[in-house]
Amino acid sequence: MLGRSKGNEVNDRDSPSVHQMPRSAVESSAPPEVSSISSDLSIFGKIVGHGSLTIFGHVEGELHASTVVIAEGAEMEGDVVAEELTIGGHVKGTIHANRVKLNNTAVVEGDIFHRALAIEENARFEGMSRRQENVIDTPSRVRANRSQLQDVSIDSNGKGTGSSDSLNP
Repeated sequence: MLGRSKGNEVNDRDSPSVHQMPRSAVESSAPPEVSSISSDLSIFGKIVGHGSLTIFGHVEGELHASTVVIAEGAEMEGDVVAEELTIGGHVKGTIHANRVKLNNTAVVEGDIFHRALAIEENARFEGMSRRQENVIDTPSRVRANRSQLQDVSIDSNGKGTGSSDSLNP
């Protein structure tokens, strides 16, 4: 049974409150970040998330998330950026993802930049596929790459100089 304490907090009287639990128990019981766009929903604009996203409906715009599933019957029109992308629906746009899987119901019109690409039989893909080692950087790698960019620069002959001042004449 839920009740209010004097501090206006909601507590379950049969179990300890969040404040009484060890910190690790609170963190481990937190649900994973999972979102979905239902089949009767259309979204126009930019979607940015850090967890998982499953699309059953229609999206027009730009999409950035860690793990994306575009389900069978779903439609995505615009650019997709993800660590891991599974497509069962229709995508029209450019894809940048480390791992891409096109299920047998997938229809993709556009270019795919990937580290790994799997295409099931009967999937349709019209565009260019280009393998790249570092398509999507993880946050820790982005910070490391930024510090490297400050230390290394390229002169007009295409040679590294080791100084960031050579780019500013």
